[in-house]
Amino acid sequence: MAPEGDEAVCPVCGERRPARRLPAFVVTGASAAGKTTVLPHLVAELPECVVFDVDWLIGPFRRACSFGEVDWPAFRDAWLAVAHGAAQGGRSAVLLGPFVPAQLADLPALRWQSAVHFAVLDCADEVRRARLEARPAWRERDVDSHLAFAAHLRSTLSPVLRTDGPTPEATARSLAAWVRGLL
Repeated sequence: MAPEGDEAVCPVCGERRPARRLPAFVVTGASAAGKTTVLPHLVAELPECVVFDVDWLIGPFRRACSFGEVDWPAFRDAWLAVAHGAAQGGRSAVLLGPFVPAQLADLPALRWQSAVHFAVLDCADEVRRARLEARPAWRERDVDSHLAFAAHLRSTLSPVLRTDGPTPEATARSLAAWVRGLL
């Protein structure tokens, strides 16, 4: 099936079915930016959307992939497919995860989104370092790579919302206003 407007069209027989395409939203950020912390507040602020933490599927993907290695492009494509599924119910998806536009650009499910908008959650490097170091020992803590990724995000994407000053509730309200402004 291929998208044509808000329909899916079979390229072989021409059959047409409804297939609503809505914008999807990605709230990205390097590790310890505050994505997981803001999640429940964003769910409460955006009842008109479906809000997901993309980390929820890492475990199932790890089990589904050979030798426990996650196929990251397939993982991101699956989330775009979930966003398309949410659109069929009339709701845009908001995905909280460390995605960047280039990682989605060539994925098959991207064609089922009317647009994908990005916002960045960010905090000062010293705050990120302290948050990462406070995590349990089993959590990955490559601080330097997370600091570099954060610098890349804040220099290439906008809007950038700080999480080291406002409360999680205030950050969620700002994100909800951003989403509503683009719906």
